[in-house]
Amino acid sequence: MTIKKVSLRPQKLALNKAFLAFSCLGLGLLTACANVIPPCNAKTSPPSSELRNTKWELVRWNLAPNPMGEVRPRQIPQGEASNPIQIQFDVNGERLSGSTSCNRFTAKLNEDVRGFTLEQITSTKMACSPQRMELENDFLYELNDYRSIVRNGDQLLMIGTDREVLSFIQRPTNTK
Repeated sequence: MTIKKVSLRPQKLALNKAFLAFSCLGLGLLTACANVIPPCNAKTSPPSSELRNTKWELVRWNLAPNPMGEVRPRQIPQGEASNPIQIQFDVNGERLSGSTSCNRFTAKLNEDVRGFTLEQITSTKMACSPQRMELENDFLYELNDYRSIVRNGDQLLMIGTDREVLSFIQRPTNTK
């Protein structure tokens, strides 16, 4: 009876190479996912042409996660009677305007390869309740300092540099 000695070394080496390749691929995917929010000072959005003549109402505002990683919703006014926060893109793709729930605002759209940025944001100066004024100030801050805007059908997400996420739903525009 002869015993044939089989070397497992080539198989083990092939297995190690496969594991290394799989690990590198996984690391690459994790790195890509970590970059969903662009680095500092870079803003991304869909092209303004995708948003021309659309109107959006803020329906959810998630605060940044707390130290335990929990996301907490912020109270926002809802519905017609409460004067909701709304944004509307003009038909030419040049301006954004809307309501802060207290005042009206307008901004100029400036487009580049990453999408558009908002410039020259101005608003009216009516006095409202302290709660509405705080909400307005925070909303204008997010509008001015967002990191990314993402459209998914009739939903628009604005992700702030502070990791707060504002979720808008599309509403019919007033055609005149």
